[in-house]
Amino acid sequence: MTEIATLRPNLPTAPQPGPEPEALPHNIEAEQQLLGAILTNNDVYDRIAALVKADHFFDPVHQRIFDKAAARIQKNALASPVTLKPFFEDDDGLKELGGPAYLVRLAGAAISSFAARDYAQMIYDLAVRRELISLGRDIAAKAAKVDVTSEPREQITEAEQHLYKLGEQGVAQRGFVSFLRATTEAVNSANAAYQRGGGLAGISTGLVDLDRKLGGLHPSDLLILAGRPSMGKTSLATNIAFNIAKAYRRGRLSDGSEGAVDGGVVGFFSLEMSSEQLAARILSEASEVPSEQIRRGDMTEEEFRRFVEAAKSLESCPLYIDDTPALPISQVAARARRLKRTHGLDVLMVDYLQLLKGTGRGETNRVQEVSEITQGLKAIAKELNIPVVALSQLSRTVESRDDKRPQLSDLRESGSIEQDADVVMFVYRDEYYHERLKPPEEDPRFAEWYEKMNRVHGKAEVIIGKQRHGPIGTVELSFEGRFTRFGNLAQPWQGDGGGY
Repeated sequence: MTEIATLRPNLPTAPQPGPEPEALPHNIEAEQQLLGAILTNNDVYDRIAALVKADHFFDPVHQRIFDKAAARIQKNALASPVTLKPFFEDDDGLKELGGPAYLVRLAGAAISSFAARDYAQMIYDLAVRRELISLGRDIAAKAAKVDVTSEPREQITEAEQHLYKLGEQGVAQRGFVSFLRATTEAVNSANAAYQRGGGLAGISTGLVDLDRKLGGLHPSDLLILAGRPSMGKTSLATNIAFNIAKAYRRGRLSDGSEGAVDGGVVGFFSLEMSSEQLAARILSEASEVPSEQIRRGDMTEEEFRRFVEAAKSLESCPLYIDDTPALPISQVAARARRLKRTHGLDVLMVDYLQLLKGTGRGETNRVQEVSEITQGLKAIAKELNIPVVALSQLSRTVESRDDKRPQLSDLRESGSIEQDADVVMFVYRDEYYHERLKPPEEDPRFAEWYEKMNRVHGKAEVIIGKQRHGPIGTVELSFEGRFTRFGNLAQPWQGDGGGY
């Protein structure tokens, strides 16, 4: 035997087992317990349906069992080992586990339906971990593959979108809320307004008469601020943003959490102006130095000192500006979420709506694209629970009328904007139009023109054309063109806090 053994040719040695692939996080026992609880008591499904889906299960057989059980329960049919048995007679995966008898074992091993929610949460969390691992591997694989058509920046954007999508799962699925809970939230909102001295349930704009009309800027509201060019839309938006950021004070809220007790953190998407130009406008208002002098650097020593002091005092202002042009609405949502996670976010400003882009899927006309943008802005307001103020251009039909005060029908692509907005406001300055009607001084109409010019000089109107939660009407404001600043207009007849 020894000789034969020595003459036997050398056979190839069997491959040595290498390191086993990394096991993905899972918990088979938790899956068995949850499935057993559902098969024992179908009411359990209603408690966990919003949290767990079939693809959250690690074991493919468990995925199919959950899928079939869910389909029967949704049809008001019984899901039990007996009723599910016909669906799994030819299931090869279940045969390996013992066939339909495995369903009976699942139901028999279920300890209690009381802990079903905890098991569901564990299954969901482990599924998210597996998704994160998979996403990480995909990112690494794409980054390692050097391809001309795949730029690193595009890969980063794609990875961010996947991460945000993963982070949003289950966040927006609130479902039905009991009337008791809704009432409690309404009472808390009214109490917050009462504690502020009445009249303000939302964030103050810093403009007293506008606050009285709107009740402040309310969370989850989409506010449209529209006007023709040179009316001061951007100026009013920057004034409000600056007032909110300047008043920011952090503290403990009524529900015990930390947050803004006054003012707020402001995110400003400036698609038309650069961040430097926007900052110059805010500094002009704060330092009372005309913006054109700041741009030219034509300042006296006193003005420059005020300008520098204003810049120093505003260093800590929580106002964040993104001046990326032609942003798609999906990117606006992603960046707003990122800002909320990193620095907090209480108010979002967009200047202006028509410069945003839709997703660009398929053949869409401009009206459909604007509809997608306004719906996206409203979704951001609801998801992040913040007011979103979006500026909008008006059509030229205003110019052809004698009374050039804007109306809802003047909104470009007005259908979707008017429909999705909670508040629609128009900025109007009669001074702008009246100034262009100036007759020669020797003309007999000059005295009449001059008298009206004195009346309208330095005044602006904010016309509230739509408000879901309050009255419509007009708010008068002061306007200082040199500093691009809107302010409260003190009127002798405003004894009762009028202004409209």
